[in-house]
Amino acid sequence: MKILHINAGLENGGGLTHIVSLLSGWDSRQVSLLTFAEGPVAKAARAAGIDTHVLHFQRRYNLGILKALAQFINAGHYDIVHAHGARAVLFLRMLGHRVHCLKVATVHSDPLLDFMDRGLPGKIFTKLYINSLRKMDYLFPVSTPFYQRLRQFGIPDDKLTVIRNGINFSDTVPAKQVHHTFNMIYVARLHPVKDHALLLQTLAAAKLPDARLLLVGDGPERDKLQRMTTALNLSNQVTFAGLQTPDQINAEYPCMDLAVLTSISESFPLVLLEAANAAVPVLSSWVGDVPKLISHPDLGYLFKPGDGTDLQKQLEAAYRDWQHGTLAAKGTALRAYAQTHFSLKQLQDQIWTRYQQLLGTH
Repeated sequence: MKILHINAGLENGGGLTHIVSLLSGWDSRQVSLLTFAEGPVAKAARAAGIDTHVLHFQRRYNLGILKALAQFINAGHYDIVHAHGARAVLFLRMLGHRVHCLKVATVHSDPLLDFMDRGLPGKIFTKLYINSLRKMDYLFPVSTPFYQRLRQFGIPDDKLTVIRNGINFSDTVPAKQVHHTFNMIYVARLHPVKDHALLLQTLAAAKLPDARLLLVGDGPERDKLQRMTTALNLSNQVTFAGLQTPDQINAEYPCMDLAVLTSISESFPLVLLEAANAAVPVLSSWVGDVPKLISHPDLGYLFKPGDGTDLQKQLEAAYRDWQHGTLAAKGTALRAYAQTHFSLKQLQDQIWTRYQQLLGTH
């Protein structure tokens, strides 16, 4: 069995981590990665020892990719080509009968939101992406809501398997660094779907004098959010750290009291598992399959997405727990639960078993 995973190659954050983590546990004689351009994904994959290839196309929608992609797939005699990301799915669909393999894809995000706020071109690409998903032989949505979305598109149940992210949990937890402020971290693209604006507005309304917020990530909302931070008089409490490597982010956790996620749409975010690995408790919007992780109040805090009043209530509860010295216990409990239920090996075994079943039925 030979499997090729394909991706545009410019992913950062959760998408990159998912791809590299998944492939790093498999035999490189059976599983390879191909990216359309040189970038963060190929770099991280090589560092992880993954059999990695690059087509070196810099323009996002250069149709020359189609010929090069078809030649690579056919020359490698791959049984399954597994796409990650909208562009990879679009190009794989466009190959049609030029390649002789099963076409599968992981659906990492809500297809209706992937091209949000991009006007008419965004609407066109959304339709093309959805139609391309319908043409795949099999799909792996990464949360129950995304599974339900695909069913709404008319994709039958027997072409879908829900998978949830998993990570390799460390054997030990880094020692906490002494600090005297209530430190929060939010790791995410600065994009409208992540709703950083709600968090900033709520932090201003809550008036927590010892609270500090570290925003890790970059994106189209950066200038707007920085202006908002100034307007809300939060400049002394909020830091924009920009893009950071996984190692840099992990180095932040020992001095963090709470990991925050305020997205209006998510799957099963890797950033929450990474916080759990560091025994940092989580405050998150009730989106995707996050409640599968925060399944009990002892494991963290949930609020209704987009609801500033509910967010403020949960933020103040976490702050009180910090003041009383009981917040860290939630992080310890979260780590124990996540380690039992969401390991990388569980994810890898689930997908590999499905590969075997697909090839056995075609």
